[in-house]
Amino acid sequence: MEHRTIGELMTRKVVSVQLDTPFKDIAQILADNAVSAVPVLDSLGRPAGVVSEADLLRKAADRSDLSGRTPLPHLEAWEQARAEGRSAGELMSAPAVCAHPEWTVVEAARLMEIQQVKRLPVVDETDMLLGIVSRSDLLRVFLRKDEAIREEISKEVIGRTARLGASGVTADVVQGQVALHGLVADPLLIPVLTRMCASVDGVVSVSEDLKPAVAGGSAG
Repeated sequence: MEHRTIGELMTRKVVSVQLDTPFKDIAQILADNAVSAVPVLDSLGRPAGVVSEADLLRKAADRSDLSGRTPLPHLEAWEQARAEGRSAGELMSAPAVCAHPEWTVVEAARLMEIQQVKRLPVVDETDMLLGIVSRSDLLRVFLRKDEAIREEISKEVIGRTARLGASGVTADVVQGQVALHGLVADPLLIPVLTRMCASVDGVVSVSEDLKPAVAGGSAG
């Protein structure tokens, strides 16, 4: 099975800023390009960090509220320092959490979850910026047509395991939800088929109604 790579899903035309880009220029760039964050590049064009609307809003939240309706938020020392920042290098989240173009959606999604980030700059082997991939980009794999998913499962999952006894299995796909039906030669093959189907790009869920073939009978 061939998963779509980050290189296929990423945005190649990336809006970025430099370490010395001033606060107001960053705000203007975000607004002009309708993005919520941009990579911050060092002098060699490598991502040093990411600056987002949240980083800029930290400065507003740190100011006194003369109305007294909301309390001043407690900021850790590092948050306070960034709230007082005036340039991208002082405001950004660093270091940049990056992906590589050959990664799969699964790899990128796991890194986003672990690092609690919404986007990943994509870099080459020399750490030069190639693009950026966001959560919405990763979700595009779930736009695959049901028929394309069914064909891949029939060919790459059931077809590859036919010799193991999965030749009597069929797959229905509706809205990305896979339902497996039929007979298998060995019950131990059932969880294998389920896991393999779940790993196909665009699959939302997998259910199965698979039964062991009767001894001496046919699985086909």
